[in-house]
Amino acid sequence: MQHFETYLALLEKWNRRINLVSPASLDDAWGRHVLDSAQLWRFRPPEARRWLDLGSGAGFPGMVVALLARAEGSLIRVTLVESDERKCAFLRTVATSCNLDVRIETGRVEGLAPARADVISARALAPLNRLLGYAQIHRAACGIGLFPKGRTVHKEVEEARRNWRFDCQLHPSATDPEAAIVEIGGLERV
Repeated sequence: MQHFETYLALLEKWNRRINLVSPASLDDAWGRHVLDSAQLWRFRPPEARRWLDLGSGAGFPGMVVALLARAEGSLIRVTLVESDERKCAFLRTVATSCNLDVRIETGRVEGLAPARADVISARALAPLNRLLGYAQIHRAACGIGLFPKGRTVHKEVEEARRNWRFDCQLHPSATDPEAAIVEIGGLERV
């Protein structure tokens, strides 16, 4: 809990200087950001060792996952990818302050070498159709995608099926009755 408190204190401090999250969401940062991110942890495969978080921004969900992994003694190694150098500086500050061993990549997802990740996550980065393109490049052979989506989740899945064949499981969000976590398994372009 101490590390989460440190994280949220840094979020509030840094958010005054750079736009990490909506200022209105800071009043409920625990529910809106931490718990919303933490719910992905329960869907990880037990054998997962590499977690790739795309468009990490303020570290949701990647930094939360890294904190949970350490708390449970998990062997998962988390990589956070963010194109904004200022946000990367924030992520490095959180990692140092919370003594977390995470990898932070500054750059665009499209420029990364294939990561062969067991789990790929992205929160509020892009429509599902585009996320599947990233997942195809960066996931391990049996890797999964975990993508939190809001009230348009069914529309996004339908649109993605025009370009992709994939296994899909929708998990109801624990923090928003209109949202879901889209779990993507087998994946190939149509």
